[in-house]
Formats: sequence, C-alpha cells, structure tokens
Amino acid sequence: DVPLVHADTLRRLADAARGGLAILTAEAPDPAGYGRIVRSSGGRVERIVEHQDATDAELAIREVNVGFLAAGASQLKAWLAKLENRNAQQEYYLPDVVARAVAEGAVVSAVKAGDWYEVSGVNSRHDLALLERAYQNASAKRLLEAGVALADLWRIDVRGHLECGRDVSIDVNCVFEGEVWLGDGVRIGPNCVLRDVAVAAGSEIHAFSLLENAEVGARCRIGPYARLRPGASLAQEVHIGNFVEVKASRFGAGSKANHLAYIGDAEVGSRVNIGAGTITCNYDGANKHRTVIEDDCFIGSDATLVAPVRLAKGSYIGAGSTISKDTPAGELTVARARQTTVPRWKPPKKG
Repeated sequence: DVPLVHADTLRRLADAARGGLAILTAEAPDPAGYGRIVRSSGGRVERIVEHQDATDAELAIREVNVGFLAAGASQLKAWLAKLENRNAQQEYYLPDVVARAVAEGAVVSAVKAGDWYEVSGVNSRHDLALLERAYQNASAKRLLEAGVALADLWRIDVRGHLECGRDVSIDVNCVFEGEVWLGDGVRIGPNCVLRDVAVAAGSEIHAFSLLENAEVGARCRIGPYARLRPGASLAQEVHIGNFVEVKASRFGAGSKANHLAYIGDAEVGSRVNIGAGTITCNYDGANKHRTVIEDDCFIGSDATLVAPVRLAKGSYIGAGSTISKDTPAGELTVARARQTTVPRWKPPKKG
C-alpha cells in the first residue's frame, strides 16, 4: 500500500543491509501512529519504539519507521525467533528485530526516503487521491525541468510514459496514457487526451481532441474536437479539423479533412481535399471494406463513398454524390438525383 516508493530507494535499502540489517525511514510531517527511530548520542540506530509505547521525549522524534526492512534470511529468522510481546499491546512487533540485531552487534543502517510522499501509505480513497496528485505534480516538475512549457503544473495527468522534444507546449487538463512521444515544437491545446500516440515535430493538436494508437506526421494540424482512432497514420502537413473522425486510415502529405467527416478503413493519397460531411461507408453489416482515394482528388461536401471503391488520381466528386463505383482519373463524377421543380405544387392542408 505504498505505491510511490522508488526502485532506487529499494536498491539502496538492499545494499545497506549487506552483512547486517537496514530499515527505511522518513521525516514525517505528522508522526502520530508511526514507530519512532531511536538513535544513540552518536547517531546510531538503537531501536524502534511504537507510538503507544513511546515516552514524551520519544514522541517528539520525527524520524519514523515506514515499514520496509531488509536483512539476510538466516539472520532475520534467528532474530524473529527471539521476539517477545512485552509491550502495551502485548503483541509481537516485527520492528523489535532492530533492537535484537543491535544487541547482537549487527550493523543496523537507516536509509532515508527522498520525501514523505514516496513512503506514504494508502488507507482510503482520500489518501489515494492525495498521492495521485503528488505523483502527477512530480511528473509535471520533471517535464518543466526538461524544458516543456506547461500552462499549469497542477492540471496535467501522465498515466504512462511521456517523452517530449525541445520547446513542447502543453495547455491545461491534458491526459497522456500509455507511450506518448511529442517531437520538437509540438503544441497541445487544452483538454486533449493522447493514448499511445507519436506526434512529429511542429504539429499542433487543438482543444478537446482525442488521439489513440495513432501516428501524426510533422507540421500537422489536428482539431479542435477531432478524433484519431487506432490505426490512423498521417504524413506531414495533414489537416484533420473539427468533428472529423479517422480510423484505420492513412493520409498522404498535405491532405485535408477540415470539417465534419468520417474516414474509416481508407487509403488517402497526397494533396487530397475532403469536403464537409463526407463519409466512407466501410461496413456492410458483416465485413469492413477499404476506400482508396489517390493523389490530388477533390471530394465535394456531403459525399458518400461506398466501399470497396477507388477514386483515381485527380478525381473530382460533386457535392452530395453517392459513389459506389471506381472513378476515372482527372474527371468530374456526379452521382445524385437531378434537381427538379414541381410547378403549381401546394402543401397539404390539415383536416
């Protein structure tokens, strides 16, 4: 129940126990309830006294036992066999092995933890919430020391590993999960979630965007309110705008889907423009099918691309078209009902 203890601290504890016994201690802001570390006038550890057995002078000690002990198995077994329960609680205290080791001339070392949060225990949801904030604040400080610009070090959550290049900027309320890599000069807007994502240099992720299991090339612009689902892979200078969702699709360099689109299971070439309201119909109720959009295509607004289908290089698709057949290169394809006006038409009347 001590989730923030560092591996390095435990290594130091194990190293200090070679040939004797070592305990982990810390300076407690409020030592109430903890066993106190009693030292000799020369500073050597003599024993641990439990709170309820301590004198007033011992209660004033702020160095406490935090519950970690290291010793050789055979020595520890011998010391445990000699423990007694002569105390206020009439219990056998494991920390009493310290006094037993001292009495037998063993070397007893105290290894101090770096800070109190590292060795704080969790006994309630309140304790857990406090330690979570301490962990996140420590992560934020490490990012600041590495040169990352944080809008607020108290409003960032790193729930995995976040690696940042030079001059990265992160706004408030962003969450990073799994393995996230941000290249030089990347800017993350407020309220974004990035999960197992790589973002190359110079790209911008605008507010309220969700990226998961995706790759973003250099100098891309994502969002606001964009979603990259697993398998999304963007080359350099791609724009994915507001309320655009991309899933299991690759975008070539310079392609854009700036508004209100769904692109799933697609291969999108370079310099493609995808108009607002465009969707790829990739699922027939049983299987997924792929859409291929070759380089330099222009997709008009509100187009429906029924997969499997291929749009050849330089195809133009008229707004509102439903495309279910492959299109020829460099041609305008329109697939929608002809507009008609019904003369002298009157709306129905009630009653």
